[in-house]
Amino acid sequence: MSSAPDPSEPEAEPERRRGLDYLLTIPRGIAQVDFQPNHWTGLIFLAALFAGGWQFGAYGLLGTVVATLTAHLLGVSWRDRISLGLEGFCGTLIGVSLVLYLNPRWMTVLLVIGGAIAGSVLTSALRAFLAPYDLPTFTAPFCVITSVMVIGGPSFGRVWAEHAGSAPPSASAPGTAMTWTYFWKGTFNGVGQVFFQDKWYVGLIFLAGLVVAGWVTGLVALVSSLIGLLTGWALGAQAADLGAGLYGYNSVLTGLALFGTFVVVTSVSAAYAVVGTVAAAGLTAGVGTLFEVVGGHTLTWPFVLVTWVFLAAVPMFNKIERAG
Repeated sequence: MSSAPDPSEPEAEPERRRGLDYLLTIPRGIAQVDFQPNHWTGLIFLAALFAGGWQFGAYGLLGTVVATLTAHLLGVSWRDRISLGLEGFCGTLIGVSLVLYLNPRWMTVLLVIGGAIAGSVLTSALRAFLAPYDLPTFTAPFCVITSVMVIGGPSFGRVWAEHAGSAPPSASAPGTAMTWTYFWKGTFNGVGQVFFQDKWYVGLIFLAGLVVAGWVTGLVALVSSLIGLLTGWALGAQAADLGAGLYGYNSVLTGLALFGTFVVVTSVSAAYAVVGTVAAAGLTAGVGTLFEVVGGHTLTWPFVLVTWVFLAAVPMFNKIERAG
């Protein structure tokens, strides 16, 4: 006797819906970089990547598709993970980061494919490891894969050939004197730098995508970027780096995570989220200095480390509650 179809699998859906459901996992995966399961947000994010440069859109899309397909072939839950885009976003960041650091070449294509596959496996491994602590993996798989590749890259001539370099803006424009241009561009760039984009109008497109998901979401991202910028400025960070959004993007992710996504919104949790965004900005310089010997690739390590700590502490606080 045949068993009933599993409703959690796409095969249980009507034929006309199945193809659409598969396709929508890709923009949702891109949107999940900022914790949004909204495919419209993901499509706007993809447009923003292409606005930043065709290579960012193409390689980011490649990473998302490969990571999502890998998870599907390995049997990761469709309903709880893949359909929501939760298996694609690290692939997005792997694709965007590697083409930034290694330039658009066929070798980079192969590395993005390999990195996205490895990132998918690492995501499941970290989920198993973190499950007892009820902590999400966040972008840690992306951080590990990209860090390993850029650290090891100089040892391989075919990988590091025509290396683009990644010196911070302050290398050519040192100084801590803040200007209005640095201020307003840095606020938008902080949103865009989540995807390694340093053009203010690209950050504005990303912000529009977040507003489509919800105006509060967009406001939280904008305020978090501003907090990160002001934290860096108060501590005396290089103004050109602030203007590029380098002190804002980890704060954006931290603010989005701690305000509503993983923590119930209250006045106390709002203050908690603000402290988290400040901590993420402060840790940015420390992580960058720690990794300076291998190019100073900060990635989203400050967000991951700070948010893990802040979420792990929540059960000890009577006035803060985990969402969901």
